[in-house]
Amino acid sequence: MLQKIEETTSWLQEKLDFSPEVGIVLGTGLGGLVNEIDILLSIDYKQIPNFPVSTVDGHHGKLIFGRLGNKKVIAMKGRFHYYEGYDMQEIIFPIRVMKKLGISYLFLSNASGGVNPDYEIGDLMILKDHINLLPNPLIGKHYPEYGNRFPDMSETYPISLIDKAEAIAQKKEIKVQKGVYTATTGPTFETLAEYKYFRIIGSDAVGMSTVPETIAAHQMGIPCFAISIITDLGVPGKIETVSHESVQEVANKAEVKMTLIMKELICEL
Repeated sequence: MLQKIEETTSWLQEKLDFSPEVGIVLGTGLGGLVNEIDILLSIDYKQIPNFPVSTVDGHHGKLIFGRLGNKKVIAMKGRFHYYEGYDMQEIIFPIRVMKKLGISYLFLSNASGGVNPDYEIGDLMILKDHINLLPNPLIGKHYPEYGNRFPDMSETYPISLIDKAEAIAQKKEIKVQKGVYTATTGPTFETLAEYKYFRIIGSDAVGMSTVPETIAAHQMGIPCFAISIITDLGVPGKIETVSHESVQEVANKAEVKMTLIMKELICEL
């Protein structure tokens, strides 16, 4: 794995004349932030040595390099999921490469189902913590180059970044929630009993991504900030039939607010 990461990093460095400061992972229907980037280089995943290829609608499969405000960034327009058949090492591979390229922060977004009865469709939820029901990406051979074998996870999402994001949202008059995101395997949406279970164990929203990348980044000492767009509700009395298309539709409508917060926050780093 180390050799593949080195190969991919070297291949990308040959095409770049700068080292990115911030990594960005854009989830389902959330590629709009790319429009705010002054793009210097865009590469299809399939062109990059050792890189996985996204197979999900709404994930375009491009690695974007450029400037967002005053920061040099690398953005994944489309991520990889466990339910696509990738193993955890493949899912976190791009994050390992981003670290080698030089990032100091990682920003993540996703579409998720809300299980908090106070949430509404289209709400933004800033992640304050998570519950991982996916295989842990650190299982297997340990590479000291990545950090501690047993990383502390007591503050996975730094309070300082959350406070800054809340201040930006308040200034821009954008409603935001703060909550706990639970990651599951997918690809099925949840049953009624599962929705109830997730709420009982402390979840505010549930999705199929984000946590593996966060764990890998956290092990390497990279502060993470993440936002979920609540695209459906698993709340008694508010549950409706969900489809991937409906999730994309809600995400597309709400991403303008998410983009504004993330852009402002990145520029303040």
